[in-house]
Amino acid sequence: MTQVTSNEDQIYWQKWTESRDTNAGDSLIKLYMPLVNFHVQRISVGLPKSVNRDDLMSLGMLGLYDALEKFDPTRDLKFDTYASFRIRGAIIDGLRKEDWLPRSSREKSKKIDSVIEKLEQKHMRTVTPSEVAEELGMTEEEVQQTVTEGFFANVLSLDDGLKDDDATDAPKFTIKDEKTLTPEDKMLKDELVEKLTSVIEQLNDKEQLVVSLFYKEELTLTEIGQVMSLSTSRISQIHSKALFKMKKILDTIYE
Repeated sequence: MTQVTSNEDQIYWQKWTESRDTNAGDSLIKLYMPLVNFHVQRISVGLPKSVNRDDLMSLGMLGLYDALEKFDPTRDLKFDTYASFRIRGAIIDGLRKEDWLPRSSREKSKKIDSVIEKLEQKHMRTVTPSEVAEELGMTEEEVQQTVTEGFFANVLSLDDGLKDDDATDAPKFTIKDEKTLTPEDKMLKDELVEKLTSVIEQLNDKEQLVVSLFYKEELTLTEIGQVMSLSTSRISQIHSKALFKMKKILDTIYE
């Protein structure tokens, strides 16, 4: 993609905000398309292969256009930050409305949870994906992928619950401040962060580094592989094993 200079960027924004110039809007869409690609890539890591990436791109584009429509350039806020919020939100909302996780995957996830519980009671320790795979007659990769999908589904469910409660209780004439959490939301978030932090500390060094680079530094799996001098597939495996361990945290929340 051809880089747009700062002056050109400002001209596009001026034309778009003053008259909703179509050409300026198209130019801004092209300029910020990498944001859509970035969020699609990150979110798709935890989704089944059956989920069409083009569908995620379409949802992300809706979020980007929504950001362009609602963004106020006079505010002290970078468009990249605002657009990222809208793009990710549009993709998550779209996934939430569709039953993106097949029934077979949900049933498989329940079987895996049951076997994990049984094996941990038997051995009195945390079990590995390979042990679960052997017990179920599945491949280790299949177990890891299913657990990753379940982990992401639980995150969606948790976020959905908070949004629904907030939306229902809020009077229609109010303008919601997206940056401000309600006391209840903050308490739940703090509790979740505390529990996840505890679990992350139990991961090995490579797993902690991958989780940190992916979720905190927001690097892609390929970029993490370059940093750690490992293949993308190896980073994906480490990421899946880390989520395998971390999933138990979300399981306790829904008990």
